[in-house]
Amino acid sequence: MGAPQPEAFGQTKDGKTVSRVTITGGGLTAKIINWGAVVQDLRLEGHDHALVLGFDSFEPYPDHSPYFGATPGRSSNRIANGRFSIDGTEYQVDCNENGVTNLHGGSDGIGVSLWEFEEIAEDRVTLKIVDKDGRGGFPGNCEIRAHFRLKPRGVFSIVYEATTDKPTVANMCNHSYFNLGNGTDTLEHTLMIAADHYLPTDERQIPTGEIRSVAGTPFDFRKPHPLKREDENGRQVLFDHNFCLSPGRTEKRPVISAYAPSSKVTMDVLTTEPGVQLYTAFKLDETPEGLNGFPYGPFAGFCLETQVWPDAINQQGFPNAILRPGETLRQETEYVFRKG
Repeated sequence: MGAPQPEAFGQTKDGKTVSRVTITGGGLTAKIINWGAVVQDLRLEGHDHALVLGFDSFEPYPDHSPYFGATPGRSSNRIANGRFSIDGTEYQVDCNENGVTNLHGGSDGIGVSLWEFEEIAEDRVTLKIVDKDGRGGFPGNCEIRAHFRLKPRGVFSIVYEATTDKPTVANMCNHSYFNLGNGTDTLEHTLMIAADHYLPTDERQIPTGEIRSVAGTPFDFRKPHPLKREDENGRQVLFDHNFCLSPGRTEKRPVISAYAPSSKVTMDVLTTEPGVQLYTAFKLDETPEGLNGFPYGPFAGFCLETQVWPDAINQQGFPNAILRPGETLRQETEYVFRKG
């Protein structure tokens, strides 16, 4: 069987073609588009519904997708005040979130840009982008590759690699919104995260600098617990926080397990990354109709963004977020799916 060929998926507002590639393997089918290196669709044999949130056509993505399946960067998550310093040089980047934070690399980041397909095979695809020096305020020409591969036994592997010609912030992640079940929300999903600590945030959703124990809090997912979780006032906890998996990047290891009782689908997550941002999509408004035939509202999916901790460039004691010339950043995550 030959390598799959890119198919036209739509057009950007300035008339450029958006293409899609479909890869298969290990009981999975994934559809990847070159706008934002987006995982547009992901399916598991024997399960009727899409495993991720997305749209059947490109048209809704620019206006209605809060990074569904995207590869945000060059710095995913948040940078306080859009400011940081490297080797004594101050940088000001785009404050695209409420005018006070840089979120996911800014309004013109790689998560909303066209990449190029570099390699395509039946079970894998590699995309590449060069994020130019000064774009969005970030220093250095940063060459980034996203490797998507379907491996035996339900493994979806995502590897990000990056190099730069100037010291810069570099921290990619996959921003898929998962829904492993058969319903319109994911609050009945159970989740386990192997993290003893999480990062409290201020009103801007920037970490305060405290690394707080999960013990005795709603953030304790060391044993499986439904995402439906109430605080001391009986309100649903709105998760958009980093869980601290390790002090720095490590060998790939299992850290997360999610399960949907309605479908009996399990997803295990293995990663090299020191943190994972759990976001339960409570900010989602009614979108156009999604892959499963209904609009997406609050809690329709949940994100597990494996990455360096948010605002690490400005926080003492957080993992390193700086990439230097001569180094290659490699961030690897595997999502392992099974049913029954």
